[in-house]
Amino acid sequence: MNRKLQEAVPTGSISPSAEELRIIRDSVLLPMLLTIVDRNAREVEQSGYAIRRLYVAASQVLMNRIHIDLARARKELRQRQIKVFEDEQIDGVLYYRFICRGYEDRFGLMRDLARREISQRIGRYVREIFQP
Repeated sequence: MNRKLQEAVPTGSISPSAEELRIIRDSVLLPMLLTIVDRNAREVEQSGYAIRRLYVAASQVLMNRIHIDLARARKELRQRQIKVFEDEQIDGVLYYRFICRGYEDRFGLMRDLARREISQRIGRYVREIFQP
């Protein structure tokens, strides 16, 4: 942590729980999922694929579920007094800062790992849609 951040952290502040860290991570990854699914749906919609309507409809269902989860994550962040900020990107790593009840820290997501996790999450959402 840089000096400015260290000064902002009050002594006795409580670091986030594992559940809160999961919510913070969701708040970062879910918008990425939405962007990817939306972009893919637009590409297919403009293509000549025979099943494009089916794909676009399935994409819309998928985006609705992601929106619900994102709204839930954002609500949890507000209730737990957690703020998350995009920080910087260095050498393929996306950095985010968060403030949790006075505790301030930063974490990084490697692009390759983020892509892998996003792909896994999309697969999970698709399975939930077709195998409720």
